[in-house]
Amino acid sequence: MAVKNSSSTRRRSRPKKLALLGGKKPAPVHADQHPALSRRALKRAYELLEKGMTVGLGKHHPIIKEAEDAIARWQGVKHCMVVASGHASLQMSLVGLEIEPGDEVITTPYSWGASTSCILHCGAIPVFTDVHPDTGLMDPRAIEPLISKRTRAILPVHIHGQPADMPAIMKVAKRRGIPVVEDGSQAHGARVGGKKVGCYGDAGGFSCMGFKLLGTMEAGYLSTPHEDLYWRAALCCQHMGRSPDPGFPRKLLPYVDSLVYSYRLSPVAAVLITEQLKKVDREIEGRRKNVRKLRKLLQGSRCLSFPSYRADEEPSYYTLTMNYSAQNAGVRRETFIRALAAEGVEVGCYVPAPIPYWERMRARGYKGPRTIWTRNLAAAGTNYRSRRLPGCEEKVLKSLDMDWNYLKYDPRRMEKLADVFGKVEENLPALRDWERSQDKLPSTKVKRKVRPSRREVLK
Repeated sequence: MAVKNSSSTRRRSRPKKLALLGGKKPAPVHADQHPALSRRALKRAYELLEKGMTVGLGKHHPIIKEAEDAIARWQGVKHCMVVASGHASLQMSLVGLEIEPGDEVITTPYSWGASTSCILHCGAIPVFTDVHPDTGLMDPRAIEPLISKRTRAILPVHIHGQPADMPAIMKVAKRRGIPVVEDGSQAHGARVGGKKVGCYGDAGGFSCMGFKLLGTMEAGYLSTPHEDLYWRAALCCQHMGRSPDPGFPRKLLPYVDSLVYSYRLSPVAAVLITEQLKKVDREIEGRRKNVRKLRKLLQGSRCLSFPSYRADEEPSYYTLTMNYSAQNAGVRRETFIRALAAEGVEVGCYVPAPIPYWERMRARGYKGPRTIWTRNLAAAGTNYRSRRLPGCEEKVLKSLDMDWNYLKYDPRRMEKLADVFGKVEENLPALRDWERSQDKLPSTKVKRKVRPSRREVLK
């Protein structure tokens, strides 16, 4: 592959030997530190710790109020509540919708487990749509056939920082009168039609742990336009239901007690969110510019492709997802990944298998440690392994996913990254020989596979 605009590639008449095959390993292409906390953020956090101000029980605490007001303004929503994690924000969004045991929530099989476990922890039943094999995002066309009389919510996930097709999803939801909870934990600032994710549905759940775009400590927030949903969630997840806060509904006072999930957030984490918000837009724009540059440099690749987006879709790139064609490359994805790693570029496969195929999603025949949902799934008659999810299976098998903390636009770093991908692709014939030699090793050597086949998963 000739990497576009890469002078180092133009100079080469023959490919340099790969580090995996005994060649010299190049200097790594370093990403930016993330999260990077400003001096002001560190100073404010230190002052709170110095004063012993480590607990905040609601908006009547000035630091909690400051953070929630700042998030609401930036997010563009009326109500915001900081919570202990992204999972907590999703579970409490469902609690605010009064999701009960036996209710069904339609969601995606291509995700981190929190978008399913938040449903299971409510005693509800996940129902899985298929996804677009290009992006891994929920396919809106797959929603309506899954709606039943027990459907109580739809939970799309903005995976890898890519915005799901919220206009199409909301069209189905509004026509059928079903609430929507958006999982934006990987997609702060991603937009569709100029509107941020988390602003389309009835609630949004976001993670702010250190790896995320709005990175702090373990933290998250719930956003919603609905005051009643906000207070029902607060009643179940925060100290005394936040009853001392201004505006607490009188009708809920008889139900205030300490029977809650302790999902409150420390003011130390809250103040970091407030300060990180001041630079997150700039960092997201840096991520976007770097992706645009790399995509341009790699557009001639034979074995790598990038997802396609509409003109009105703006990902925020928590991770950079690509698609790998083993057929075009002539080598397994695992081999390609190992070659990149030896050159100092780490890529992986984020979702190991469609979530409904995971062992702990078995309704019957499960032999592991007991869970709180196994009996519920069995009572609902679920048999997830009987249904094919071809789009999800395809994305799982071909996805290459890369941490993307390139926050400052730097064309030279993108050229270096492109050179590594180009070098590996130019050495595909040598990699095929190496792969065949590995396959011929004695059976005592374990052959690694990046992902199991569907048949192996369903055993």
